[in-house]
Formats: sequence, C-alpha cells, structure tokens
Amino acid sequence: MAKKLYVGGLSFQTTDDVLNASFAQAGTVVSAVVIKDKFSGQSKGFGFVEMSTDEEANAAIAMWDGKELDGRTVKVNEARPLEDRPPRRDNYSQNRGSQGG
Repeated sequence: MAKKLYVGGLSFQTTDDVLNASFAQAGTVVSAVVIKDKFSGQSKGFGFVEMSTDEEANAAIAMWDGKELDGRTVKVNEARPLEDRPPRRDNYSQNRGSQGG
C-alpha cells in the first residue's frame, strides 16, 4: 500500500520533478508534488511524496529527513490526514471580544 510523506522546508525553487527524482533514490515514487499558492503560483515551501510501499517510505524518511535538498534542510515524515492534526490557532476567531464603540 502506498504511503504519503510530508516534505517541509523546501526551497522555493524546488520543482515536482526534482522532488520526484530525489525521492526515487529510495524507491518507487507514485507521485510528487510541491504545493503552490493558488494565486501567485509561488511554492509554499512544502510538498508531498507518495511512495509505493511502507518500506520505501521508511527508506525515504531515513534518506532525506534532516538532509539538504536544493540548498535547504528538509523535514520528512509520514503525512497525517487533516483530522489527525491538532487544530490551528486562529487569531481572527480568538479576538472576537467586545470591540466597543
């Protein structure tokens, strides 16, 4: 079963192809995508790589976590679904107190 990995700390110049080729050193890459801003097209500095097996995913984590890719030290770990992550603190909803007037 394929396993999706989170790759953080990417250079803004890192492309999908570079991500794919780099992680292919650890095994078969099912998909590799750098997440981009939908308006500017600029990289957000992170992406996801899907490896074909758990073993290859673990090899990719061991190979790349804390290592340098395109001049930046990257963080690689197993991607977690949105519902498994702690809720983000949202300043907008936190500051709804009395605005007085």
